[in-house]
Amino acid sequence: MFENLQALPEDPILGLMAAFRADTATTKIDLGVGVYKDEHGKTPVLRAVRAAEQAVLADQQTKTYVGPAGNEQFNALIAELVLGSKHPALTSGRVRAVQAPGGCGALRLGAELLTVGGARPTVHVSDPTWANHVPLLSGAGLKLERYPYFEHRTGTVKFDAMLERLSSLPAGDVVLLHGCCHNPTGADLSIAQWRKIADVLLQRRLVPYVDIAYQGLGEGIDEDAEGARLIAATVPEALIAVSCSKNFGLYRERVGALMVLTESSTQTTATASHLRKIARGIWSMPPDHGAAIVARILSDAKLNQDWRYEVDAMRNRMLSLRSALSAALAKTCSAEMASVIEKQRGMFSTIPVTPEAADTLRQQHHIYMTRDGRINIAGVSMAAIDYIAKAIGSVA
Repeated sequence: MFENLQALPEDPILGLMAAFRADTATTKIDLGVGVYKDEHGKTPVLRAVRAAEQAVLADQQTKTYVGPAGNEQFNALIAELVLGSKHPALTSGRVRAVQAPGGCGALRLGAELLTVGGARPTVHVSDPTWANHVPLLSGAGLKLERYPYFEHRTGTVKFDAMLERLSSLPAGDVVLLHGCCHNPTGADLSIAQWRKIADVLLQRRLVPYVDIAYQGLGEGIDEDAEGARLIAATVPEALIAVSCSKNFGLYRERVGALMVLTESSTQTTATASHLRKIARGIWSMPPDHGAAIVARILSDAKLNQDWRYEVDAMRNRMLSLRSALSAALAKTCSAEMASVIEKQRGMFSTIPVTPEAADTLRQQHHIYMTRDGRINIAGVSMAAIDYIAKAIGSVA
């Protein structure tokens, strides 16, 4: 059965991680892997997470299954975190959340849901988009197409071209949108642009699929959700995939949820039953530990406040790193290169370097980034900024 299988190429990001670990250079910098790091290159456990975890373990009386929909308290609280507790879509009963193993599980759950009615709509993703969007969505049998999004030279959104493409799509197609902190570019839509997108989605009867994986790490917890909230207040149907990996630091716990919005509470109830059936057929029951931690944080006033303080600190640190790296690049490269870093938001930026330049940075300077120029801002340390800027200046 397996004798004719050939080894597949290494995933680019996972391969980069392996190459970095194998590099014996005394000075090496990992800007590839998408995790938050502190000044010492460590990915810490948040204080609020540690306190919540201890409380969960102290109170937990059983390890029995929680059911295909997962932790219902988590589901309700994560929907409120994304949409706001008084959002009309929530108060009218038109939204239901189902827990999933991470944002990846949520994205795949939504992709499988799109095939239930037999239509198998085309899903339109930004150019570029997060690399794993492609296998997660196409693996459910969905066709993917690209819409214009990013101008590599200037580091900005090609909004007019994006809007024109979406305005030409047939009714029933699905549009995948990054809720905030666009991965891999860091180039986000303004709220005015979100309004125009929402109007087009409504007029063309397109279904938005919002992936929000970095809430709180761009402009703020509520500010980063404005686009998703606007979409949910405008269109009759939508999907929202949520990840708690980055803003709660729960990467290995695999905590996520898929939120579904329909035209009525009756339709939402029916759709949620299909989500539970799909989940039952893929992973049966989701892991509870991470979701229980998030639920404890969001339901406890002090833990919630502490967590928000820590998210603010992570965001502000990345903003400081952006500012410092931008200033250093202005000296070693160009004002245009510096501007790209300064105006983008979130964990990532895509800088205008060639794949060959990215190879040179890795081979000669031991600076690891993906060949499309994506860098993890949180992987930068203040101590290494001058070194990074000089290296990029030598190849840009």
